Amino acid sequence: MRVILQRTSHSSVLINGNEKRSCQGGLLILLGIEHADTEDDIDWLCPKIVKLRIFPDESGVMNKNIIEREGEILLISQFTLHANTKKGNRPSYINAARPEQAIPLYEKFISSLEKELGKKITTGVFGADMQVELINDGPVTIFMDSKDRG
Repeated sequence: MRVILQRTSHSSVLINGNEKRSCQGGLLILLGIEHADTEDDIDWLCPKIVKLRIFPDESGVMNKNIIEREGEILLISQFTLHANTKKGNRPSYINAARPEQAIPLYEKFISSLEKELGKKITTGVFGADMQVELINDGPVTIFMDSKDRG
């Protein structure tokens, strides 16, 4: 699984041109699921995400996590995070999981993240046409890949 975490002061998503969901202050997470992913990837990523100290403390040092910040999360499915651009000019998405595999993992990711965070998160809709807006705070943008635990 791949995620892009963006610390935001505001984020929102417009779903299929009519339904808007938003969060005030916290994280926008783009989640890409590949065919090799399992619940083990979720079990590693979700605790890591909520414990990342990327929010400023009273001295302005990135020393607080999303729980301590009492921030919100907006999670968006993003199969293009698994684009392969090595050959030619058209990305290949062959490594991205098919919906029949990705949707259950996406739903499990949501429930696991909510459990770790201790509250509900806001989400987009898997496979929908979405327009995402954000105000990146910092800016702080972090890429994580569960296959690169080093």
